[in-house]
Amino acid sequence: MIQVKNNVYWTGIKDWELRKFHGHELSTHRGSTYNSYLIKDEKTVLVDTVWNPYKEEFVENLEREVGLENIDMIIINHCEPDHSGSLGYLMEKIPNTPIYCSKKGEESIKGYFHKDWNINVVKTGDTIKIGENELVFVEMTMMHWPDSMLTYVKGANVVLSNDAFGQHYSAPALFNDQVDECELYQEAIKYFANILNPFKPLIKKKIEEIKALNLDIDVIAPSHGVIWRDNPMQIVEKYYEWSQNSYSEDYVVIIYDTMYDATKNLALSIAEGLRSKDIKYKVFNSSITDKSDLITELFKAKGIILGSCTVNNGSLSSISMILEEMKLLKFKNKPAAGFGSYGWSGEAPGHITEGLKKIGLKVDLEPVKFKYQPRKEDFEECIAFGEKFANNL
Repeated sequence: MIQVKNNVYWTGIKDWELRKFHGHELSTHRGSTYNSYLIKDEKTVLVDTVWNPYKEEFVENLEREVGLENIDMIIINHCEPDHSGSLGYLMEKIPNTPIYCSKKGEESIKGYFHKDWNINVVKTGDTIKIGENELVFVEMTMMHWPDSMLTYVKGANVVLSNDAFGQHYSAPALFNDQVDECELYQEAIKYFANILNPFKPLIKKKIEEIKALNLDIDVIAPSHGVIWRDNPMQIVEKYYEWSQNSYSEDYVVIIYDTMYDATKNLALSIAEGLRSKDIKYKVFNSSITDKSDLITELFKAKGIILGSCTVNNGSLSSISMILEEMKLLKFKNKPAAGFGSYGWSGEAPGHITEGLKKIGLKVDLEPVKFKYQPRKEDFEECIAFGEKFANNL
């Protein structure tokens, strides 16, 4: 165990090898952690468990460090298997231990484990006195599941926030003041963009509610990644900033897929038009760039330009995938445009443009498209297209 603060301890698992999460949906280039916490007071409280593949190691650690029979209660802040996966194995050893969770958490636990355990439902504002400390529960619905909640350890002033404020990041140390801050924030914003972006209005409202509680917060300890103990509210402020519909950083993203480099060269000419207007930009080939990293760049961009050549009367599959991901993640309001090349029928730029509009992005320009290999005047038109996009920003 590693002491977090006072009598609150980390008792989780570091997964150095993890590279994909949520099946194969999300990339985790720097691994991840499954953070479980133990509060050693007059009552000993376990908060969350770890993913099922690590159940034996996890339970052995608990037995060695505290003794399973000494665990008085278990808090399940969120029942997704990466947090509750070891619960079944643990409850085989201590089947009568009371479990505390939200109302939706009760439904999730019964749905996953099909056991008649001693489950106790709590809601926002409920408290449990455990000795020097008191546990205060706050429901965190849709951050990022219906059952999500956080547990505030009053006395130690530690927030056990589960998925909120976490990162898929297995760092060389456990606390934010001990790690590379650039890496930490790369992973924090990637986590937000790929997992929490659809729930931005709820997140904004919930953060306002938490601030109104006026809690003394010395540590924010999420269930993935690094624990925030140096100015812990910095990540809360970042979440509030990221949850604004107006959030963006100062560059445009151009994403394309190409067969024989015609669309690539059009993308580079559009970028030249942006540069001529002093607009910063990044250019990505969607077929060879990690999807989760692309979503992060799209989240940060102040403008989005997508391009593809036409195949089977539509876009190449990686561009179609990006459009679908932006729809599911509820991207809204950013300026956007489409472009492309073709040899036969040329529908891709139009499909991209209509897709951007349906998502809810701001599309003011008609798409540009060119047949076969572009000529000098085609590239000049793309430069002008980039200039127009810059002016619209």
